[in-house]
Amino acid sequence: MNLRSVGRRSVAAAAAVGVLAVFLPAQTSFFSGLTHYTLKNGLTVIFHEHFDLPVVSVAVGYNAGSIHEMPGKTGVAYLLEKLMMFAGSANVSPLEHISSINRIGGTLNANALEDQTLYYQTIPSNHLALALWLESDRMRTLDLSEEKFEKARSDLLEELRNRRTSEPFLNSLQTFDQLLYSDFSFGHSLLGDENDIRNLTLEDVKAFYDARYVPQNAVLCISGQFNKTRAQELVARYFESLPGVKPPAVTFETPVFPKTPFSRTTEDPLASAPAVFLGFRLSAPGAPDSAILTLLDFILMKGRSARLNRRLLNREAKIAFQLSGGIDRRFNRTVYKIFIIASLPQISACLDAVFSELDKIKRTFLSETEIAKAKTLYRQDLFNRTATSADWAIFLIQSFRALQSTGRTLDDLVRESDRILKVTPSDIVAIANRYFTLDNCVVLQVRMK
Repeated sequence: MNLRSVGRRSVAAAAAVGVLAVFLPAQTSFFSGLTHYTLKNGLTVIFHEHFDLPVVSVAVGYNAGSIHEMPGKTGVAYLLEKLMMFAGSANVSPLEHISSINRIGGTLNANALEDQTLYYQTIPSNHLALALWLESDRMRTLDLSEEKFEKARSDLLEELRNRRTSEPFLNSLQTFDQLLYSDFSFGHSLLGDENDIRNLTLEDVKAFYDARYVPQNAVLCISGQFNKTRAQELVARYFESLPGVKPPAVTFETPVFPKTPFSRTTEDPLASAPAVFLGFRLSAPGAPDSAILTLLDFILMKGRSARLNRRLLNREAKIAFQLSGGIDRRFNRTVYKIFIIASLPQISACLDAVFSELDKIKRTFLSETEIAKAKTLYRQDLFNRTATSADWAIFLIQSFRALQSTGRTLDDLVRESDRILKVTPSDIVAIANRYFTLDNCVVLQVRMK
């Protein structure tokens, strides 16, 4: 099993401020062709010109995720993503958005995340106008009806039931998130609670859409081969007339975490093997130590030679047969997650192995060779995450959000680029001792029922 909140956010992690530090000064041309501006109605527009292929990607990211839901109304963000994809809008019939993109040889998709929802399509460059028109039409004129709402709700309930049976640790993951984040906004499931979904009304969905699917709460990114002057004209034609509605202010409960070790055991009837979740609360995204934490993630978890992979998945030791996790960033919260499916009956051995490796990092400076290798893997990973124009568009939208949360803009991308070069062995030791401690750790052990 992959931690859903980490796996689904793999691109988001690459986009966060800490990850932006990967580039060496000689590679700042990596960001060439990047411009951004804001329309009068508050819509942020990002252009990224590159001419590898005659295709262009159009992505729109809305600051509308499960963290923006109210108690008793969970699942509305995920439900609305389905309606946005299939319901149609004022000038587009149901499923016409999809068929229009497919007809010209394009592809499209959407991702609902905890802190935002993304819609994106890749099309031949000469069809840019079509994609922009389709996105603008559903930004403010989504066609919501009782029949479409009931169908989407029924589909979501069915998906929830199917995932609970096909993903045996899904319920345990939700329990873990509730323990790790502690507050409703960040701790409840992206999929929503089944009872809440059953009680949702069409008016609930309309209210969420009207409040959050507005230009001032969105980022539009065009990435690929296109003429910038022509693109500006098309953006103005299709988006400038949309009303500038101010989204609701984001106010989240300030979490209070006890500085004591926390461990709980739960029985899961669907668990196929014993497992354990570990979580460490980190600094906010964009903090000065973000680059160090991201590099430490590569040292611990990324690649076959990463420390936890070597220790837990060693064929001779046979204490675990699956390991996943990493940095999970949700708006202004960052945590480090580790999920282990243990070989029977090795949960205690898995925990001992994790803390043993962390203790080694706390007590001993890493070699320059190991740090250099982590930096190389880090850079390769980010290049892989921006392999296509759609990847780039999503990366830039999420980079904008990450930088915006710390009062910066995309102009700071290049200035962030050399932070990784300043990471030293002593930085790694200091960070490990600051965050990866027993009194900052949440452990959930999962037993088979």
